[in-house]
Amino acid sequence: MQQSLFLRRLAGFLFVAVMAMACAKSSSIENPLGNQSVSLYLTDGPGYFDQVFVDIKSVQILVDTARNTRKNDTCNWDRIGAKPMKNDSSLLWFDLGVKAGVYDILKLRNGTDTLLGNKTIPAGAVRLIRIEIGAQNSLVKDSITYPLNWPANVPPYVLIKLKGHEWDEFLPGQKRLWLDFDITRSIVVERNNQFFLRPFLKQFVPRQMAQVVGKIVPPAAKAVLTLYNSTDTAYALPNPEGYFKLRGLKEGNYSLLVNGSNGYGDTTINNINISNGKETSLGLITLKK
Repeated sequence: MQQSLFLRRLAGFLFVAVMAMACAKSSSIENPLGNQSVSLYLTDGPGYFDQVFVDIKSVQILVDTARNTRKNDTCNWDRIGAKPMKNDSSLLWFDLGVKAGVYDILKLRNGTDTLLGNKTIPAGAVRLIRIEIGAQNSLVKDSITYPLNWPANVPPYVLIKLKGHEWDEFLPGQKRLWLDFDITRSIVVERNNQFFLRPFLKQFVPRQMAQVVGKIVPPAAKAVLTLYNSTDTAYALPNPEGYFKLRGLKEGNYSLLVNGSNGYGDTTINNINISNGKETSLGLITLKK
């Protein structure tokens, strides 16, 4: 009985050791395919706030130069992401050179993007994006500013894990990727108007996903839009002229709930069929009192 237990523990130890060795190759760079240029953009999924300020200190990416990056799928990416700029075998870290500062995320809605950074790196699969978050985070709700706290005992960074195929190669050797900062899912409200930041980011490429556009009138309705089906939900706030755009959507059949305010009623549009790579226009949507 004791021998059987010993053998099971030994097998478990050997498995962990093999998994650890899978990320430690003898050659520092295995892929002799030259370089690639990567561009990372930030956009916003809006929330019910006037402004949301997020302190972005730096952005690093981890590129796997191995001939077959899928062999590294068993790597402990959380462990690797905890120590940026420490190269390990064919896994190489690069800083995107992002301008550190406080970004008003809500300025990025309705198709507006911010180029976080651009870098020429060795050819390979980008497996990690690591965004370091500073302490100067806040939000404005009903013209009142509140601190936006980072959860206790949580490292101050966001780690986005990729397989390497997500990027849009719009020209040979030139790739780009968008990060949707979903404000609604990223901010947790607790008692006494205590707000906590737990960033929820989703990567997408516009031309590979579906999008929905339209216009809400009158702009005085200050509408909030919720596009949803049984598996996905997306939000939008129209710009001052009433135009809105929802991007990074999976194709399918959706409903759009338009919540009016200032005395304007709500309305729902059903059976909205959208397809990847296409823009679906809902035209003019009029809210009434």
